[in-house]
Amino acid sequence: MARLTTSALASGSPQRPASWGAPAIWLLLCCASITLASTAGCRTEPLANQATENAPPPPDARRELKRLIGEYGADDDWVTVYEADGQLFADGLGLHHAHLRPTATTQFSTDDGSTVQRLRFELQAQGQATAVEVGGKRLPERDVGKEVVERIQSGAETHLDQLRPAALAAAPPSEPPPRRAADLVDLSTVDPAIKLDIRYASSNNFMGFPLYERPAAYMQRPAAEALGRVAHSLARKGYGLLIHDAYRPWFVTKMFWDATPPAAHIYVADPSQGSRHNRGCAVDLTLYDLKSGQPVEMTGRYDEMSRRSFADYVGGTSRQRWFRDLLRTSMESEGFSVYPQEWWHFDYKDWSDYAIGNRTFSELQSH
Repeated sequence: MARLTTSALASGSPQRPASWGAPAIWLLLCCASITLASTAGCRTEPLANQATENAPPPPDARRELKRLIGEYGADDDWVTVYEADGQLFADGLGLHHAHLRPTATTQFSTDDGSTVQRLRFELQAQGQATAVEVGGKRLPERDVGKEVVERIQSGAETHLDQLRPAALAAAPPSEPPPRRAADLVDLSTVDPAIKLDIRYASSNNFMGFPLYERPAAYMQRPAAEALGRVAHSLARKGYGLLIHDAYRPWFVTKMFWDATPPAAHIYVADPSQGSRHNRGCAVDLTLYDLKSGQPVEMTGRYDEMSRRSFADYVGGTSRQRWFRDLLRTSMESEGFSVYPQEWWHFDYKDWSDYAIGNRTFSELQSH
């Protein structure tokens, strides 16, 4: 996606906007350190959810549990409720992966060390949890990612008649000559199980308006061939790859930056540095079921600006984490590495060999 792409890592830790969000939102960014080497310190593995070579995915969580799963709280008081092995657990607010034992339909208790905590969920008319009371403290259910997107869109510059021409007229940052010449390949030609859902060619994205002139996905040939091998391997397990974004012309990165309110610049890549998307060596993707054609359910939405986007986020369900792990292990087996703050974003190992690209999709189509 646009925010904090791997190229932005070079600038060091981003600064927290004084007027933006609660401290918990900032912790989403600070927990995953800005260097890839430090990600091990953020790993918060839930109970067994590793995707193995031949094992099927675990069953989905029961509805009576799934309706309670989520993020609850405000400011520094947060608790994550998640499912593992058919049981509910809570993490945060003094609890550490604590098993929740049901005492009534919407009431639970836990013995977390020497402390017994009682949890009581509030449900809406449709049965979905809207809040949880923990030790007498009421915590509302939160969709932080949706809140952040609403903030960005409320202040976004949407005058596309000015935004695009200005970005096209600008020049990418100067760099030394690349070690390899660009050789972008249309991903739709690589493997029939690779499908496209290019969000930035529609209004279904965090900006709320189209930024690409047409839906397309390109990667440098070695990366595209590696992605084809991933697709072939996953097809044997019954899954395909659904691409949300790949090569991104530099001018679009500048459009992200120019259209985003300055207070939200921590969420988008700095065009003065470019991004690995610009080099044709990054891809945003998920899995879909080959039989149904439907995307699998992950721990969070694509482009969601919340802790649920972390590659090692503890929450969600065993099944969601299993699919997230399957995607990650499949990609890593072919030379890709996950961006620790976005489960869907993968960089190919040879990204530094290529220059920042700025050719439009129309130019690539006519080539």
